[in-house]
Amino acid sequence: MRTLLCVAALSFLSFVISYSNGVGVLDGRTGVYLRLDSTTVNVTVESQIAVTTTTQYFKNLLATDTVKYAFPLPEQASAIGLRWRINGIWRIANITGSPQDTTLPGGGTIHPNLKTYLGNTALFFGIPQMIQADSTLAVELTYVELLPYKFGNVNYTYPSDYRLIQTLAIGRQTLNFSLTSPRTIDSIRVVSSHPVSSLINNGSSASVRIQLNELPGTANYQIRYTLSLTQLGLFSFSTFQPDSLVPDTLGRGFFTFVAEPDPTSTSGTIKKVFTLIIDRSGSMYGTKIVQARDAARFITQNLNTGDKFNIIDFDDIITPFRTTHVPYTTQARDSAIAYINTLTARGLTNISGAFDVAVPQFAAANDSTANIIIFFTDGMPTTGITTTNLLIAHVDTLMQRTERNIFLFVFGIGTDVNQQLLTQMASHNKGIAEFLLNDELYSRITDFYQTIRNPVLLNTQISFNPPLVSETYPLPLPNLYKGQQMIVAGRYRQAGNTIITLSGKAFSQPVSYQYNVALAESSPSQYQFLPKIWAKRKIEYLLVQYYALNPSSPEALALKAKIVGISRAYGVISPFTSFTGGGGTGVEVHDRNQKSVPAAFELLGNYPNPFNPSTTIRVKLISEYNGVVELRIYNTLGELVRTLKFVAHGVGTYNIEWDGHLSNGSAAASGVYVYVVSIENTVLAAKMMLVK
Repeated sequence: MRTLLCVAALSFLSFVISYSNGVGVLDGRTGVYLRLDSTTVNVTVESQIAVTTTTQYFKNLLATDTVKYAFPLPEQASAIGLRWRINGIWRIANITGSPQDTTLPGGGTIHPNLKTYLGNTALFFGIPQMIQADSTLAVELTYVELLPYKFGNVNYTYPSDYRLIQTLAIGRQTLNFSLTSPRTIDSIRVVSSHPVSSLINNGSSASVRIQLNELPGTANYQIRYTLSLTQLGLFSFSTFQPDSLVPDTLGRGFFTFVAEPDPTSTSGTIKKVFTLIIDRSGSMYGTKIVQARDAARFITQNLNTGDKFNIIDFDDIITPFRTTHVPYTTQARDSAIAYINTLTARGLTNISGAFDVAVPQFAAANDSTANIIIFFTDGMPTTGITTTNLLIAHVDTLMQRTERNIFLFVFGIGTDVNQQLLTQMASHNKGIAEFLLNDELYSRITDFYQTIRNPVLLNTQISFNPPLVSETYPLPLPNLYKGQQMIVAGRYRQAGNTIITLSGKAFSQPVSYQYNVALAESSPSQYQFLPKIWAKRKIEYLLVQYYALNPSSPEALALKAKIVGISRAYGVISPFTSFTGGGGTGVEVHDRNQKSVPAAFELLGNYPNPFNPSTTIRVKLISEYNGVVELRIYNTLGELVRTLKFVAHGVGTYNIEWDGHLSNGSAAASGVYVYVVSIENTVLAAKMMLVK
């Protein structure tokens, strides 16, 4: 299943089924790859926010060649770091302001197995160096994602089925999963069939370890944990960063909160005015139309007394079940099911015509009901309005003319849908766009519909008192349904206590929830991911605006430049940026675990650290090396800013002072710097911070 959540996204209890582990591609046309020798996946989860670092070790069994690394990144994930190792030296990739190069070695049409394996949201990185025959390449990728949640259940999936790429055994496969949560962890288990090396749960933290030796990659890692449903409310995580680490002027504070209000005070059944729009064009023939009929029958059978509903089916001809919404009765239900049973696939795809009929019918509704459209389609518009931007604008205009709040939920079936079109249609109307395989519609619809039957907050608003917080995302806030959560990221300039109020309506009545939150004045190490969560959420918000515009318009170009700026400043990959090896000149970091490279020296750190204006770097030489040694200092962009030299006279500890000045004599700015020392076959690096 491929799922794209919009700004007003819901999180569903489902495993995202795709493939993973990276691929070292030698020839994408014929399907020739480096052999995967081992893979290690380290996962750190705070509540429902997961940071995954996955490392693959490849062997080149063929001649010296160029390699492109490709990784089937989950659609809800954002890549935040990449490095690669050749000959025992790790090199760190930088982020460039250009879209990634998706071409593969070998040219031509991509091999069908590789195309299926990589999916629609793969990450690509060209290894700058040639990979020698019989040598090893390691690539480490880090990404962050918000895990799907429903009624206390949270799922983590790392799909490691590698059979489309390699049937040979993989030397070692390891998963280390670590979870902490302010809510009690009632249970944790491995859903997949992997043997578990260890599983620990003490209530506030849990861990899982899986290790396989000399086995092929044939199954996806799947872990499910359950959080206590007696501990509902709002849980906040915050960090106050040093000035040197904040690349803008919006404030040094970053926070994320996870909210699940107790719905007890609003429990019941909300009345709905409901329309189901079903694509029955020719491409829906076979399994798709069968699934669509089954899903439509399920929804019709599970409406409630007091609801009103209608069905609009379309190809190039638009056919409504009734001319207006009709009250849900036993007779109306039976008539609708009989009508659904007659639907067959034929003709073209007139999406604009279907909405021309469906939307105006909501003018007779009001905002005391949940006004909902669920739209099934498997393709792109082929008649009526077919231009993406014009069709989005047309649907927006129809919605505005009704002067009603209408929530649009879109389900794209198969691989031929226009994802940009459906995403924009949903996000403009407080809904979601979800993209499914041909045989997933019925199972996804049944789960989805059971969720939206019980809203906790509609038209959700947020406020802060005192107003310490700004730049909160997603924007606008999603509706909140029973058993679901809202995850919000924001900024603050001043630490302190604030009252967060979530307000909206449920069952025609105003409802609000208040929570006292302390915004941190320090920067806990375990919350260093929060700036990236905020950047990810803001990029998603800006992308929604960008895709609604003509991409060559000044407004769109300005938004694109802003997205690129945030992506590079915060180290979060966007559709307009990519990882680059910088021609192989990036910061080099030695792998201490690489036993084949003998250690020539150790770095003992620098003192003081943080420092101002100078610091002393200590190097302990443990070999009989004699000669001049260079110590190179880089900024966080990978730019060389100063080179220091000292003369080594064999074993001993050497002190090298940096006066805090750059090569041009000017004073270095506050920030993090990396110093690198290379002696014989050993290259080591460490970080230091200049604070003014």
